[in-house]
Order: sequence, then structure tokens, then C-alpha cells
Amino acid sequence: MSTLRPTARTLQIACATVAAALLATGCGRSDDTAAADKDPAKISSGKAKGKLVMWSMGDKADKDLQGLAKKFEQQNPDVTVQITAVPWDAAHEKLTTSIAGGNTPDLSLIGSTWMAEMAAMNGFQATPASFKSSAFFPGQWDTTKYKDTAYGVPFIADTSVIYYRSDITEKAGIKGAPADDWAGYLKDLKAIQATAGKQNAKLRNATQLQVGFNSWLFWLPMVWQQGGDIYDADAKKFTFDTPAVAEALEYYSGIFQDKLTPNDKTDARQNIQNGLIGTVQQGASTGGDLHKNAPELDSKWQTMPLPKATQAAGLAGGSDLAVFKDAKNADAAWKFVKFLTEPENLAAYGEASGNLPAAVGSWSEGELSQNTKMAAFETQLKVTKAPPAITTWQQVADAIDSELEKLAYGKATVADVQKALQSKATSIGTGR
Repeated sequence: MSTLRPTARTLQIACATVAAALLATGCGRSDDTAAADKDPAKISSGKAKGKLVMWSMGDKADKDLQGLAKKFEQQNPDVTVQITAVPWDAAHEKLTTSIAGGNTPDLSLIGSTWMAEMAAMNGFQATPASFKSSAFFPGQWDTTKYKDTAYGVPFIADTSVIYYRSDITEKAGIKGAPADDWAGYLKDLKAIQATAGKQNAKLRNATQLQVGFNSWLFWLPMVWQQGGDIYDADAKKFTFDTPAVAEALEYYSGIFQDKLTPNDKTDARQNIQNGLIGTVQQGASTGGDLHKNAPELDSKWQTMPLPKATQAAGLAGGSDLAVFKDAKNADAAWKFVKFLTEPENLAAYGEASGNLPAAVGSWSEGELSQNTKMAAFETQLKVTKAPPAITTWQQVADAIDSELEKLAYGKATVADVQKALQSKATSIGTGR
């Protein structure tokens, strides 16, 4: 199997750094009332030329990306690609500072939760019309948008699915995957929990929900699955006070109340590997970790899409490619973006790096098309949505995390949390 590794962890690190640096957006290259440039960039005909500087997020050089850069240079003999690694924990400040100072590279990988914020700083060029949204999963394309204009191209997709230990679920009388709807899945969790310490001697809890930091990543899709949302983009108002949000909070809270999940913030990846939990919602990196750390379990775990309520839905995260407003070689940068996101090239990058390709066509290429454990991710990516494209999103997300933690510990009722979320989000506002 392909050892897909990284995306959920990458997204968590990206999100963590935003809150600490939000104030940096105030010193952008345009004032707060100025709109980002919506005119699409233009790409010339012919081959790329000149020096192209790109920033890639990570603590060390991305050898797989550099390999594609070499291939691009071979196809474009007059271009030189320089890729510089920028650690995720320093990336947000480095990006916002460079935009504010007009001293950016030509191109960079951008955490998807940062796109609206940095587009509002007038930091990026609008995406050329030659890039078609239909080539990418809809939720991933939406991560590039700010005020209905795309300012980048999806590259690394990220979403989560349900991992389940089939050796554990079978002892609970579940044939095949757990149920794919809320009611059925909850029934199956209770059946799994009933085997704890009995048929499944090591089992402690049926599943494990995220508590505290980044719990919004796993809860927000529950709202969408109910057919609702937390933000009305047309009215520019938060909608935490709706029945769909109440249902999602009740579902999340109920799993804790029924003792189906721990609330001790232990490592869910390690817990499912050790057989302490039977299911967990995680990204692609969990599968890579399981295969790497416990290959003997390869036949004992599988994946499935998130259970649905009135509809299927998941969260679109990951990283996008953006060309800066102050790029010195924008033409070559856009040509490199085009090259990187061609289905064949993106599939090769995904197989080598462990990232999920954001281009639909990549999933018909190579190992991805053959890997049954990855099929759930493709299914999930077709129904993902992006978080609200507002510059204050991380502050709102932090508020969600805080209130969900109260539910997990039984320190607040659903009604209290729902009221607090609407009040806090409205107070935070939508930014620019």
C-alpha cells in the first residue's frame, strides 16, 4: 500500500500559528478598506524563462517537490527554480511580513486557512482563467477564494475519514464497515463499547473525538452534514443559533456523555494502533503511521467516509499554490503552478510524498487508483467544504475549540455553548 503520511498534521501546525500572528495583517501592502485585485493574471505562450523563487513549507527541503522542479527545468531549459524550505511554525509571520514589505518570492505554498487573510492584504495575484475549477475537488478550489475570486490553485488536499479496526468491530457483531449514517454509526459505537474489557480485552472506548485544540476541524462537518452552516456569506452573519448547529453540538456532546470517547487528550493515532479505541476520525497521515509503525495490522484496519446525516460532508483543508502580487517572475511562476497541478505530476508527487492530490484527475493515476484504503478519501473529497473565507476565521475557530472543550468535560450545556458561540463570533466579526 502507499504510505500516505502528512496532511492532517500539517494542517494542525498551520492553524496553530495563525492566531499568534493575526495582528500582522494590519500592516498589509494596502489599507484595510482596499479590495484585493480581482483581475486574473495572464500567462504568456512559450516556455518559462529566468529565475523562479518558491517557498515551500516544512522543516527541511521537500525532495519530491524539488524532483518535479528538475523535471520542469528540463522542459524549460531557460528557467532556474530555487525552492526554499520555511518551517511551518515561522511561515505565517514570514509570509505576512514579506507581503507587507513588498519583498516576497515569486510563489509559495500557503496553508489553506491563510488564503483569505493574505488575499485581503492584496498579497496575491488572482488566478488566471486558464485554470479550471472543475479540475479540482470543489471544496479544495473554494479554499483559494476570497470574496468570490480565486487567488491560488489547490495543490495538497486534506480531509479526514473514519479509520476502524476491523478485528475490533467484528467482535461487536459489525459486518464490514460501521454504518454510514449518524444514527446507525452511533448504534455501532455503542455495540463496540459493550465489548470493552470483554470480547475486546484491551479496548477502552469505542472511538475518540478531538478535545480542545483544533476540535473545530472535526466538529464543523457535523453542521454541514445536517444541511446547515455557521456563517451566511451573503448576509455576512454568523449562524451558530440555528437548529443544525444545535444538532451537531448534541451529537458531539452525546458521544462524551455516553462514555464512547475519552476526554483525556491522549494520542488517538497511538490508541487505535494499540487497540484502545475501535474507530477514529483522522487524515491520511494516520494510515501512513499505522503502516509504518505496525505493518502487522495492515489487514486489521480499513477506512470509510464520515457518516452522514441529511447529507454527506467533510472539511477541505491542506495547502494551495499562490503567486505573489510583487512576484518578479510571475509568468514563470504560473507556468510552474500549471505544471505542478497537472494530474500526472500531482499524482506522482502524492505517491512519493504521501500527500493527497487536490486535482480530481490525479486519483485515476498510479497507485492511488489501486489503493482500497484510500478510496474513502476520494469519496470524502468530493463532498468537502472550505471554512468561511473571512480574515478572522482563526479567532472564530479558537472560540469553537474553547466551547467544545466545555461540552467534552460536561462544564456547559448545548444551549449554553450555542449561545456563547453566536455571541463570541458576532463580537469577533468577519474582518475585512
